Amino acid sequence: MRTLTIAAIQTAPVPHDLEATWQRFADQVRSTHDLFPHVQLVVVPELLLAAEGALLQPAAADWMEQAAVTIPGPLTDRICALAVETGLWLVPGSVYERAEDDGHIYNTALAISPQGEIAARYRKVFPWQPYERTAPGHEFTVFDIPGAGRVGLAICYDGSFPETVRQLAWLGAEIVLQPTLTPTRDREMELVCARANAWTNQVYVVNVNAADPAGVGQSTVVDPEGIVRQQAGPGEEILVDVLDLDTITRVRAYGSAGINRPWSQLARYGESVKLPMYGGGGFRTPEWLKGETP
Repeated sequence: MRTLTIAAIQTAPVPHDLEATWQRFADQVRSTHDLFPHVQLVVVPELLLAAEGALLQPAAADWMEQAAVTIPGPLTDRICALAVETGLWLVPGSVYERAEDDGHIYNTALAISPQGEIAARYRKVFPWQPYERTAPGHEFTVFDIPGAGRVGLAICYDGSFPETVRQLAWLGAEIVLQPTLTPTRDREMELVCARANAWTNQVYVVNVNAADPAGVGQSTVVDPEGIVRQQAGPGEEILVDVLDLDTITRVRAYGSAGINRPWSQLARYGESVKLPMYGGGGFRTPEWLKGETP
């Protein structure tokens, strides 16, 4: 049995206080490790360590500039040291990244291994425009957890675009971790998207939102058949779950609810379907799907 035990911490930052927010995050990670020693990976909300304030709270006009960090840098050094200390995979939400290559600021999610290495860095492809001022990224990112499986990264509004999770699944992701910062009533639609993305791509989706007052909560864990395994309320909460990755193998082989097999159908017909919006080419069967019995 391939399993990955995750803890999604629905929490909130100390608004506009980077150091206090870091201490709060580090304490919560350590407490999670102590309380639930079987947990292997911890994920927290979008921009947590950037210490963003609540939506209607007055904020410094240049807060993004103040909070932006280089990667690697002092903040990632601290996260890497915490991962080594606790022996955990850490997906510390996202940060404002000041890119050294082009000078832009990106909304960037990280995955840190228990060995203290940056295993993945993902720049949000679909910032929540016109409200977010970060530059959009240009590619999707997956990483491997030895002995478990492949994980894809998405951030908040990315989930509103079907291309995001489809591409991550095409790259072999079996779990999509989606740090989120939503303080608005469209959270209901995000939960619809989480279920739809999980079902249509036969992956787990772990969408962890910020707690009140930074966000409206309702973090969720959805299985590869689109079934909600857990959903939080609005306040601070932790969702601990053991994800059975062999479930993905079963669902892709025999179908969601024993019926629907989208990846097998794509393997059979996808390359013959013309996709004008993507330049007219057809679907290309991913390596992991080749040889599957349609």
